[in-house]
Amino acid sequence: MSAENADRPAAGGAPRGAPAAPPPLTGSTLALGTVALSLATFMNVLDTSIANVSIPAIAGDLGVSPDQGTWVITSFAVANGISVPLTGWLTRRFGQVKLFTGAVVLFVIASILCAAAPNLSLLILARVFQGAVAGPMIPLSQALLLASYPKNRAGTALAMWSITTLVAPVVGPVLGGWITDNIAWPWIFYINVPVGIAAALATWAIYRRRETATAKVPVDAVGLSLLMIWVGSMQVMLDKGKDLDWFNSPAIVTLACVAVVGFAAFLIWELTEEHPIVDLSLFRSRNFTVSTIAMLFAYGLFFGNVVLLPLWLQQYMGYTATLAGWVLAPVGFLAILLSPVVGRFNDRVDPRIFVTVSFAIFALVLFMRARFNTDATITTLMLPTVIQGAAMAAFFIPLVSISLSGLAPERIPAASGLFNFARITAGAFGTSITTTLWDRRATLHHAQLVEHLSPNSPVTAQALGTLHGSGMGADQSYAALNRLVDAQAFMLSADDIFYVSGMLFIALIALVWLARPAHKPAGAGAAASGAH
Repeated sequence: MSAENADRPAAGGAPRGAPAAPPPLTGSTLALGTVALSLATFMNVLDTSIANVSIPAIAGDLGVSPDQGTWVITSFAVANGISVPLTGWLTRRFGQVKLFTGAVVLFVIASILCAAAPNLSLLILARVFQGAVAGPMIPLSQALLLASYPKNRAGTALAMWSITTLVAPVVGPVLGGWITDNIAWPWIFYINVPVGIAAALATWAIYRRRETATAKVPVDAVGLSLLMIWVGSMQVMLDKGKDLDWFNSPAIVTLACVAVVGFAAFLIWELTEEHPIVDLSLFRSRNFTVSTIAMLFAYGLFFGNVVLLPLWLQQYMGYTATLAGWVLAPVGFLAILLSPVVGRFNDRVDPRIFVTVSFAIFALVLFMRARFNTDATITTLMLPTVIQGAAMAAFFIPLVSISLSGLAPERIPAASGLFNFARITAGAFGTSITTTLWDRRATLHHAQLVEHLSPNSPVTAQALGTLHGSGMGADQSYAALNRLVDAQAFMLSADDIFYVSGMLFIALIALVWLARPAHKPAGAGAAASGAH
């Protein structure tokens, strides 16, 4: 074998002659390692949503418009979307432990730069840096957790990982709103500093002797450039599409063309490159392909509705940001309670059954929300949220185990990176599509409702009479009546989206059963005994 071939990864990306895997962790070391990795994951996922409710405060403090302030969110999403699929290549180059610990340290530095930014330009630059270094953290936390547990407890490892991934997006807006209202917006970034330092120190202390073998894999500069072009264009298009009226805007049309052409060129290049920057051969695995597609659609539906509900509550039901956050908060109760149970039985029960139950519960929750009206009490609003926690507990763990089944241990980071890229992309698509449809369906319902409010209509006369009786003038009465029609239109539009989303979840159940049986996920089990 030549010296060149000696350094080249074997099939699947593992360096030839890789050392034997260390044994699983035990006792307090296992507990501390789990906490450290979970804290880093929580911090990372939290930052994808914590800034959303703080944009008005950030924009006002830095002297820019709220529309300009949204680049604080867009910049992070673009950089994060580009870096997540690179996890497999970066792992082969630097090793799991060094890469993860380094990413956490850099994330802390980026958080400090975000908090201290004196103007919007520097804040956006810091957010790009933060999003880029955040990319490998979630896939590697998953791989390191699997390596920490015995093979027969792989489901428990996935349960610990999924709890943080599920709870953080819900906590983010509530925590961000409270910090912004009661302290100051820079502290949404400063809170990462103690958490990140503790996670980095604990991770390095526990895992530094469990490093993976590395290989001098060449840099696929063309593949990396194409990835940056199409993912960057797609993310900006999704974030700005609604504001720019989608394809009525030349900018959005240009971004869409660049994204499509860039994606096609990326696929052709990566499938023919000897050392691709993203391992697309993972899609030769039927289970990985099916679970990734299921994640793409299911998470898009889930996240789109998570965004829609608080928007409706705040804009048309009179809820504050904090109160709307509390309506969503109970989702964590059953999710945290049931995730360890699902993890414990995931290796004994066909994961496709768990996913079927999850999607069925999601559909039930959405059908319940489809019956909401403007008189809904907070109890009515919270009941589906509580039930949704059970669906979330059976969502991530089985889908992840299906995606990893049959994969060699050294391919886990790359597979996890691509799987999480699908999740991030689905969230962006889900948000854009849901909010756009919400506005357009509301316009349709508004027109239909107005047809029944002609000047001679008894309903119109009664409503205007009531408003006049409260002391309003004619113009004020018509404006108030229009606001009532708006509230009903947007409620009906939200109900439409909830109902269709529920039907799509039912349809997705059939997709899951295209995967092969994976009672004991080979990838998860192998990772637990072999990835490190």
